Amino acid sequence: MTEHNLAWRLEHRKAHIGVIGLGYVGLPLTLAIARAGSRVLGFDVDPSKAKLLETGKSYIKHIPSEDIELANQSGLFAATTDFSRLASVDVVIICVPTPLSSHFEPDLSFVKSTGHQIAAHLRPGQLIVLESTSFPGTTKDILLPILETSDLRCGTDFFLAFSPEREDPGNPNFSTAQIPKIVGGEGTDAQKLALLLYDNIVARTVPVSSSATAEAVKITENIFRAVNIALVNELKQIYSKMGIDIWEVIEAAKTKPFGFMPFYPGPGLGGHCIPIDPFYLSWKAREYGIPTRFIELAGEINSRMPSYVVNELAIALDRERKKGLNGSRVLVVGLAYKKNIDDTRESPALVLIDLLESRGAVVDYHDPHVPTIPRTREHGHLANRKSAKLDVETVGSYDVVLIATDHDDVDYRTLAEWSNLIIDTRNACGRNGISGNHIFSA
Repeated sequence: MTEHNLAWRLEHRKAHIGVIGLGYVGLPLTLAIARAGSRVLGFDVDPSKAKLLETGKSYIKHIPSEDIELANQSGLFAATTDFSRLASVDVVIICVPTPLSSHFEPDLSFVKSTGHQIAAHLRPGQLIVLESTSFPGTTKDILLPILETSDLRCGTDFFLAFSPEREDPGNPNFSTAQIPKIVGGEGTDAQKLALLLYDNIVARTVPVSSSATAEAVKITENIFRAVNIALVNELKQIYSKMGIDIWEVIEAAKTKPFGFMPFYPGPGLGGHCIPIDPFYLSWKAREYGIPTRFIELAGEINSRMPSYVVNELAIALDRERKKGLNGSRVLVVGLAYKKNIDDTRESPALVLIDLLESRGAVVDYHDPHVPTIPRTREHGHLANRKSAKLDVETVGSYDVVLIATDHDDVDYRTLAEWSNLIIDTRNACGRNGISGNHIFSA
């Protein structure tokens, strides 16, 4: 049977592996595969990415170009825009975006179009693995029928599994290969093959009973975070009115060695996982007539945080500077959705800029990791704006500095000395022992 041949190739690192989508998930995965000693071919629709990779250059800041060069030198890694080469690989791993529509409904267009690309070149004996986050049932009910338009049958001619990505961009403690991998297959043969695949790449695999269960694991992880972040965001607003510092509360509470896990407030949620993925399940739950009150409430609280921050900024500006927001100059420090990376997907900083400008403020930003604002679906009008420099004259020209992302390579002590007023949404000043009558939390 065909699976036995593929099983041998996977076990002995002889399989040729393809990865579709060379972004924040796909590129680290391809490099991990090459480091593990298997040949890997990366596919992407963007020719500029393939050209950069061919020359040993990275386009993701927290992935050094040296890693690309080493992969190239190993002879195990290559990148292409030619999807006809899908027929040449033994395994195809799908790492494409799964965003939300403007109506907060799942947008699986990238998964579907990728499925059709694979179906056009699918051959017997291949293993297909979806890593893109989606609602339970996506692999079986949506991807599988598309692949079977090839006239090949799942479980007989080809094999299908789901293994959710668990990337944490910029986290120095957990690389792709160190994070346990959930694996769920469509049938026992697919499960065995997928486990053989990932056993050679990551430190530990965790098999579950089906692809739908694996999809549910990923959704559950992200809902857990979204709900708990919403809780501390709500507590922040309550404690602020009571004159209590939420950051001090959390630091003290986390000394309890059981029954408490620290989550931290912020100006809103960014990235792909937390602000988007929970809505995939709430949308799917409607099919079963089940309300998802926790998910929707958490989403409501988290999505309101940028407005809360802007209102707090306006109040502080009025009280401390005797100025209204309209016409005031605001410097947003930090554009990426989290510290120490260049990823601006769903960044609350972009929402903050829009809200501030809608109220008449003149807004610039500074981010050492994002020299130019990239084009995004929701904030295309902000594209190509340049990061402002930080010096005493520039910072002093702004009425207020809004810290939206707490990058480590910003000198907050000097920033505080130069600033007229600071609104700190990340406790960057407090964490560094910086205080002053012109520094406020929001």
